[in-house]
Amino acid sequence: MNAPDNESDILPPLEEPSNQKLGLTAQESDPPRWPSSRSAPAGAPNVLVFLTDDVGFGACSTFGGLIPTPALDALAASGLRYNRFHTSAMCSPTRAALLTGRHPHRVAMGNISHFATGYDGYTSAMPKSAGMIAETLRQNGYSTAALGKWHLAPEWEVSSMGPFDRWPTGQGFEYYYGFLGADTDQFSPALVENTSAIAPPLDDPDYILDRDLADQAIRWTRDQRVLTPDKPFFMYYAPGTAHAPYQAPKEWLERFRGAFDQGWDRTREDVFARQKAQGIIPADAELTPRPDFLPAWDSLPEPQRRLYARYMEAFAAMLAFCDHQVGRLIEHLRASGQLENTLIFFIQGDNGSDAAGGLSGAFFEQAQLNKMEEDLDYALAHIDEIGGPRSYSKFPAGWAWAMNTPFQYYKQVASHLGGVRNGMVVHWPARIQGGGQVRSHFSHVIDVVPTILEATGIRTPRVLNGVEQKSLDGASLVSSFEQDSEPDAARSQVFEMYQNMAIYEDGWWAGTRPANVPWLAHFAGSTDPRSRSWELYDLRSDFSQARDLAQQDPVRLDVLRQRFLEEAARCNILPVHGNNEGTEGCPTPTANRKNFVFRPGMTRIPESFAPDIFGRSYAIRAELEIPEGGANGVLITHGGFGGGYAFYLHRGAPVFHYNATSGRQYPIRAAEALAAGPHLLEARFVADGSERGGGGTLTISDNGKVLASGRIEHTHRRWMWEGLDIGEDSLTPVNDDYTIATSRFTGTLHQVAVDLD
Repeated sequence: MNAPDNESDILPPLEEPSNQKLGLTAQESDPPRWPSSRSAPAGAPNVLVFLTDDVGFGACSTFGGLIPTPALDALAASGLRYNRFHTSAMCSPTRAALLTGRHPHRVAMGNISHFATGYDGYTSAMPKSAGMIAETLRQNGYSTAALGKWHLAPEWEVSSMGPFDRWPTGQGFEYYYGFLGADTDQFSPALVENTSAIAPPLDDPDYILDRDLADQAIRWTRDQRVLTPDKPFFMYYAPGTAHAPYQAPKEWLERFRGAFDQGWDRTREDVFARQKAQGIIPADAELTPRPDFLPAWDSLPEPQRRLYARYMEAFAAMLAFCDHQVGRLIEHLRASGQLENTLIFFIQGDNGSDAAGGLSGAFFEQAQLNKMEEDLDYALAHIDEIGGPRSYSKFPAGWAWAMNTPFQYYKQVASHLGGVRNGMVVHWPARIQGGGQVRSHFSHVIDVVPTILEATGIRTPRVLNGVEQKSLDGASLVSSFEQDSEPDAARSQVFEMYQNMAIYEDGWWAGTRPANVPWLAHFAGSTDPRSRSWELYDLRSDFSQARDLAQQDPVRLDVLRQRFLEEAARCNILPVHGNNEGTEGCPTPTANRKNFVFRPGMTRIPESFAPDIFGRSYAIRAELEIPEGGANGVLITHGGFGGGYAFYLHRGAPVFHYNATSGRQYPIRAAEALAAGPHLLEARFVADGSERGGGGTLTISDNGKVLASGRIEHTHRRWMWEGLDIGEDSLTPVNDDYTIATSRFTGTLHQVAVDLD
């Protein structure tokens, strides 16, 4: 049954104008009257939505995988597992669809927010006509909170100056604790509380984000129950796990030593057998073969197998540790008596596992995304650091293929189930009886909002905050709580990501054959969907999308291709285009700016607001004063241990260090400490050319006198990852000359100017 029709429901204002009669005295006036607030329907459940990141269908034990997730297993044992549940192949689109109940392109989030284009379905500026479920529930008597990854604000709206309309607190969440971007370091996360950047505790050697998120969730639900016991809560809990970087506490990393030495081919076979034995997939499902562009595990030299297995161990440790933290929150709800009437959706992955690590994976994700080759010997020399605070790793594509068992392909590939099929568990003891069953009808992330609305008895308003709302696209799953429906039930759903296109209709699936491997998809130009090779699958009898029927049934394929174009037009998917198209005129905070002046104390300036030094010459000038006895500390830094630059004083002497990731380290050091008094320090980089990633010469001078000069052979092409800081470093240091705790400049820094040539 779908959510109740909402076409005539307009929420009245919470505070209506008063017609109370008031006299000079209380005796001459009407009785006291107080503003009223709307209450949730009687018996309405708490709602808790979990969404993990980049976890494929076959990764966790709940869906047959080799990574133990006992907390999720326990929810599934008394709840329901959905094995034909679908996402949108990438982070931001899935999150937009999940929280609005609408197709992601219809709410302008057809791609991740980093790659917005100027076409209606892709601007990343979600319209107010697509209000989130949090705002509807908030206005109907719910307390609301979001924790973890957001990734739903345009790049030009993520600074401390806002606007905050598309941050969580502008979308109906009364409290937010997490990070705004695509990923963050688990040990030194770029934390935001509500609309303010905050620092992780520097005095806690055991700090890690996944534990912190569970602590915050337990604290918030405890306080909410004590302070507003008559209100149910809605919580959106979205850890960064298991997006890169794969990081976990050392003792959890040790638990998985040797667990994946058998390699991805054997792992995939083992997972497939477990899925069948547990009834996760049909008995007649087929295991799709390894694609030709992925190497067989046994064909790899031993050093590579050893390194690649370690990357996989870190992924597994991270996911298992996250599950343990989720279990703490579930146990808190159980102990406090709230679990019985809490409706939980646990979506294991916002898309399939990520193959963007390419054939070799990455010790530093920053190197891979900046198209820098990593040295195998460097990674092997630092193999014991994988998963810890000194790595930012991502596994090779072969492991992504294994984590998506039994399907083809991976994240980004919306044309195939490996990119969009994720496991979901629904748990609600007050309503779901006889748990442990599998539900096998087609469902999609857009179905969660209609399900919440029906379960809570709340009607989504036709007008929300004065804006008429777009219709919902999903269908409620409440009827499936009691019985399963046919897997081929009437349903139509379109998919598109990086020009990988597909349509599902009444049990059939038509999709394009990927034009590129995922680690190159970002840079693909546009291709006409009419000229693409399309494949056809009958998912009623082919669970794993193993048998392409395009040659046997070309008429049906042509019909579905035409249906895709019709639905693509309706859902704002058109025009199908590449990342290098439609970007002209994109709102850019630094557009055409060549001169920047920063003051001390400005920290965590986002990447999109920092000077664009890539592929060009530039000069950094710092006006400062050195006290008697000398000074140390950071003048300016952009990036961190995974890549970036820092201009600072070490033992009183100026240093410019460019960290081009891994073994590419370029320190230029002055020989002597600066004398007491005023100084105008300059670090001038003269690029060899305009090519991004190219080298150049860096010269340090003081009041015009050259102090040091040297070569920087490699630079980043686009990203530094961590933000820009002035007068200190806020997250991770660019090198080991200083720590975050000792990074603050101890002299007087007046300003830092950056001039781009």
